[in-house]
Amino acid sequence: MKGSVGELGEFGLIRELTARITGTPAVRLGPGDDAAVIAAPDRRVVASTDILLEGRHFRRDWSTAYDVGRKAAAQNLADVAAMGAVPTAVLVGLVVPAELPATWPLELMDGIRDECRVAGAGVAGGDVVRGDLITVSITALGDLGGRDAVTRSGARPGDTVAVTGWLGWSAAGHAVLSRGFRSPRAFVEAHRRPEPPYVAGPAAAALGATAMTDVSDGLVADLGHIADASNVRIDIASAALDVPAQMSDIGQAVGVDPLHWVLTGGEDHALVATFHPETKLPARWRVIGEVLPARGRTTPPVTVDGAAWDKAGGWDHFGGPHGH
Repeated sequence: MKGSVGELGEFGLIRELTARITGTPAVRLGPGDDAAVIAAPDRRVVASTDILLEGRHFRRDWSTAYDVGRKAAAQNLADVAAMGAVPTAVLVGLVVPAELPATWPLELMDGIRDECRVAGAGVAGGDVVRGDLITVSITALGDLGGRDAVTRSGARPGDTVAVTGWLGWSAAGHAVLSRGFRSPRAFVEAHRRPEPPYVAGPAAAALGATAMTDVSDGLVADLGHIADASNVRIDIASAALDVPAQMSDIGQAVGVDPLHWVLTGGEDHALVATFHPETKLPARWRVIGEVLPARGRTTPPVTVDGAAWDKAGGWDHFGGPHGH
């Protein structure tokens, strides 16, 4: 499509965006009315929302519009899966400058739609507004299927800690991109388009997971949320963590311990959960630590091999990155 967003106009852009959406059984009524209608068989709805700002959460010289769409949808759908729910639908809020080429938001929608397909969800509607900075807001909805939600507050001493999905790949990809390179491609693609293990969330709930979260801010930081909410300590065994040889090569090239990326790199959206010690976990889950009794405020909520991780890491949206 030729021309800019301004030339296409608000209603023309909405028409083109909605034309790219395909329906799903959960979306009973999609775009075109005052609001969407989403099936909620459980009579409870899991909901999560996130905002991506150009220049802070994505760069157009690093990622295509399609990449941004996949990433925007993935980080919200992962939150739904982390509650043990099956994603059902997303709503999209989009702020775009008038001079933006019209192809950009259309390719963004393609990415959102395709990531929703991976998770089994549909795009139910949204809104478009003119503004100076590209902003993408996604609200994701999910269904618990009759199960209790798996929160961050259920971990108990003696539980095992296990993870499924990638850890540190996005951070390694960011390190590659920030130095002007585009390979190794697998890590660059992991930064551009995370691949959350959506089906593992509801499956973990069925296995009796006691607590769960997705790794969006870094493994140590996100396990810290579980430890704080559950009033426990968590110890990670570094030897149990997967550090691929190619990640080690990247670390050597840029002077970073790759274990730092695995422990503090966010945006992979792996799922980390705690389970009763007798739970037999499928092969996709890797046991990486254990839950211990709380020991007081002087002991960090998360330790690595029994000691504080001395290279602080994780992401605080107002404080910025730590440990880079």
